[in-house]
Amino acid sequence: MQKIDLKKLFEAAFLASDNSYAPYSQFPVGAALLMENGDVITGCNVENRSYGLTNCAERSAVFSAVSSGYRTFKALAIAAPKADYPVGPCGACRQVLTEFASPDTPVIFGSRFENAVIKTLGELYPFDSLHELKK
Repeated sequence: MQKIDLKKLFEAAFLASDNSYAPYSQFPVGAALLMENGDVITGCNVENRSYGLTNCAERSAVFSAVSSGYRTFKALAIAAPKADYPVGPCGACRQVLTEFASPDTPVIFGSRFENAVIKTLGELYPFDSLHELKK
């Protein structure tokens, strides 16, 4: 099994946060998804003055990956450089992520690599009963 370089993936997420469109919150976030073949797809948060139409970095990365033909992900990194503490994915993002990644998928999140938290998707969303719908 190939070792996952979470530091490199986190750096890709950190760089993706530079593309964030966050004029209302001033809270840039970047995400990087590692594909099964080693490709990395990034996304950033995109705000809208109708705040409910804002899209998180994680979902931006997922939607970009799916639009490019990918359907399964190997790891996720989330960088929120202006945060005082590691900020994990919101509930909506957790649910979207479980559609395309297994519970043992590593997720790293933080404002910088030195304070990042590493969990699995299953730890972040432990009772994912929606997989029953696929049966």
